[in-house]
Amino acid sequence: MNRRLFCSLSAAPLLGSATHATAQGMAMFRVAWVSMDQAGAHSPVFAAFRTGLAERGYVEGKTLVIDTWWGDGSTARLEQLLPEILRSRPEVIVVNGGIALGPMRHASVTVPVLFSMSADPVLAGIVASYAHPGGNITGITLFAADLIGKRMAMLKQLLPNLRSVAVLANPAHPGALRELQASRDAASRLKLDLRFHPASNSAAIDAALAEIAASRTDAVLILSDGFALAQAQRIADFSRRNRIPTMAGWATFAQRGNLAAYGPEFEDVYRRLASYADRIHKGAKPGDLPVEQPTKFELVINLKTARALGLTVPRDLLLQATEVIE
Repeated sequence: MNRRLFCSLSAAPLLGSATHATAQGMAMFRVAWVSMDQAGAHSPVFAAFRTGLAERGYVEGKTLVIDTWWGDGSTARLEQLLPEILRSRPEVIVVNGGIALGPMRHASVTVPVLFSMSADPVLAGIVASYAHPGGNITGITLFAADLIGKRMAMLKQLLPNLRSVAVLANPAHPGALRELQASRDAASRLKLDLRFHPASNSAAIDAALAEIAASRTDAVLILSDGFALAQAQRIADFSRRNRIPTMAGWATFAQRGNLAAYGPEFEDVYRRLASYADRIHKGAKPGDLPVEQPTKFELVINLKTARALGLTVPRDLLLQATEVIE
């Protein structure tokens, strides 16, 4: 499961390069990338992280080694891999998503850990505060309850006759209650009927979608987290089959067939994580690096899905889109 990335070159020459670089006094930076994704799957965020390090002068095989570890959708698998991850002696561990962070915390890993996660890290007990995380963990949170109102308003633009919205959310997700309250506030402002459908496992998703179909709700707002993302294709299929539009917070949802998504620009988030990794390599302590929030956002609209749902996307909304899927 340990696949070392040395710019597509063979391992032996690169080990030689690393030795030569060290001999010349260049500090080799070893990073562990830990993800719940499938091994070998294309990962735009991983590519963005590598780009961010390259932009800071690191050259894989000369001044940088990235060891990749894939959970294949299983936290149990990552827990099994953890001893091997630590034996690789990374200077920094970068976890892709809050779920992948779990095994690190359970094992009380002391290596600096950087995260990108959808939860509120303070509420989840991961850091002491945004400004002063403390400990060995910091990163970027995608949690932004204030964006929910904008997503709801966009749904109203897409569906002028919108009257009711179903909120599909994982109640076990740290911050879910705040997001639900933000959804209620936005629905109240827009005079919409709001119905909450909790789901934290596959059976609950099936039950929630069945309830939504039976109620003939006008649209679905998905509160995005790692669990919801794993269900993105299933929700998109449900949307087209029942002709109920869906809106989410991450571009991947729209790319997998849901109508629209508005939220953080993920590639920017992971390029920024690279800057944190660089600072730690140069001596900064994770506990002194504030937890950041996204500064760039993207609107992705799936026109293919819109046509399947019989919808016409307003021109002004299309002009705001950073990506339109034909």
